[in-house]
Amino acid sequence: MSTKEMVYIALFAALIGVLGIIPPIPLGFIPVPITAQTLGVMLAGCFLGRKMGALSLVLFIVLIAIGLPLLTGGRGGFSVLVGPSAGYILSWPIAAYLIGYFVEKIWSKLAVWKVIAINILFGVILVSLIGAPVMAIITGTSVWAGLVGATVFLPGDCLKAVIAAFIAVQLKPVSPMEEKTQGV
Repeated sequence: MSTKEMVYIALFAALIGVLGIIPPIPLGFIPVPITAQTLGVMLAGCFLGRKMGALSLVLFIVLIAIGLPLLTGGRGGFSVLVGPSAGYILSWPIAAYLIGYFVEKIWSKLAVWKVIAINILFGVILVSLIGAPVMAIITGTSVWAGLVGATVFLPGDCLKAVIAAFIAVQLKPVSPMEEKTQGV
């Protein structure tokens, strides 16, 4: 792994941490707040590709586990990774990997609508399908109730998917994936 790749990975882990500064929106009926950090997950996959995108999220989770308060509300520590948000957080590297994988496949014919579809499929639906059942199990509620409760995230997450797609397409010329296809 090159130094440049390590810098991109660290940069995106930091970006997701910075998105944690935006205050969470707590919900009374579900123990997981609405946050801006899934925008960073989608951006990592869209901009960095599968390998670096996933590694940036793995690094982020390691930093959380060792206690850095990088999640919204200044949360951090291993306890967060076994709490109600655990499934959502642990799904992030998988989501970034799959977003990156499919964006790499369409890179030569990159279009905003294609990236939006990929972000919604893996950055919204997949994250909810992993996060909601884990939250339900941890809180002792039914998986169905967890999935129904998680629908509150869909409008905001779809908006983040659109924003991430527009940013990724606009930044295509400076993306590490563009450098690989150009042989730089």
